[in-house]
Amino acid sequence: MAPPTFSIVISTKNRKEALQFTLSSFYNLLNDNISCVVFDDGSTDGTSQMVLEKFPKITLHRNEISKGYLYCRNFMLNATHAKYAISLDDDAHFLSENPFISIENHFDQNPNCGVIAFRIFWSEEQPIAIATDDLVQRVKGFVGCGHVWRVEAWKKIPNYPEWFVFYGEEEFASYQLFKKKLEVHYLPSILVQHRVNVSARKAQTDYSQRLRRSLRSGWYLYFLFYPWTVIPKKMAYSIYIQLKNKTFKGDFKATFAMLQAIFDVLLNFPTVYKQSNRLSHDEYKSYQKLEESKLYWKPNEDPN
Repeated sequence: MAPPTFSIVISTKNRKEALQFTLSSFYNLLNDNISCVVFDDGSTDGTSQMVLEKFPKITLHRNEISKGYLYCRNFMLNATHAKYAISLDDDAHFLSENPFISIENHFDQNPNCGVIAFRIFWSEEQPIAIATDDLVQRVKGFVGCGHVWRVEAWKKIPNYPEWFVFYGEEEFASYQLFKKKLEVHYLPSILVQHRVNVSARKAQTDYSQRLRRSLRSGWYLYFLFYPWTVIPKKMAYSIYIQLKNKTFKGDFKATFAMLQAIFDVLLNFPTVYKQSNRLSHDEYKSYQKLEESKLYWKPNEDPN
């Protein structure tokens, strides 16, 4: 049997209900040409049993002991025989009907495109409208919860850095693609809903951990890819913004997270230095001219 054109790849851990909703949203579309792989990273809530019982057409992998989100993503992308690998979070689903034709057409028409970034609506509630005036364009990067790889492009760059743990891996891949003269394109005709309440995250118990990982991944990227002469100013400004917006406003959880992130950078600096793939000054200037990554989309207040 010929390999499928598309493979939907999802990494999950202990979010059985969210995953079940996501799988149900596209399960009836699966066929010989569209497959799905779920990697259960050590769930203890019965996730694997649910997938096996309710979604038998889906390929399931499982770590008995968690090996991390990026381990799972690397494994699935390296193992797939599909031409295109669609990455969704376990709490994200398509609002656009049958996006596969649009994906294939865009890749066919843009041979230098390595990744398509989807339009993403972040909310637990449905958007009031799904139409958009956004245009197709080349951008700096993409979001993990909704994008698709040309697998041939994935094979030309290093794996996601598992030592990042979480955050920053898409930017890492985007820089590597840029070095290979491959592009990331924003395709707004494909809309994904990421079912999270972003504003509520600050009150969650993992707020400090998320901020720590977000900061350190950004700083890792400076040292991995930026010209040396650019890094001191970038680091100084990043720390200044954290002090101004967090520390001086009494957010001491954020201050502690920042100090931990600085320590992480120092601790992992040998790894960062060894794996660096630095942009030349001309490459850096060209990269900075690209449109910013399209992270969040909001519908117009008036759906008409």
